[in-house]
Amino acid sequence: MTKAYWIGHVSIDDAEAYEAYRQANAEAFLKFGGRFLVRGGAQDIVEGEMRPRCVVIEFPSLQAARDCYHSAEYQRAKAFRDPVSDVDLVIVEGWTGDS
Repeated sequence: MTKAYWIGHVSIDDAEAYEAYRQANAEAFLKFGGRFLVRGGAQDIVEGEMRPRCVVIEFPSLQAARDCYHSAEYQRAKAFRDPVSDVDLVIVEGWTGDS
């Protein structure tokens, strides 16, 4: 089964309030097998423009990644995030090396 990823670029306006989102999202990620590969950290923007924070979360399948995003658990967590940040987020299927 091909893995899938959430790739997010985030600008945080209120770091203290954003912490509530970080605490709340753990339930959804645990339920759907989400695993952080990148969660902030130093980045070098070498082309184009990006938000200050980059996040990559691995899921066991594209369906799990989609289900996590649309789950009640994640939507509850997202309600903490929305007022205090701007996010560009894509769900993308991993490459199998076959094509």
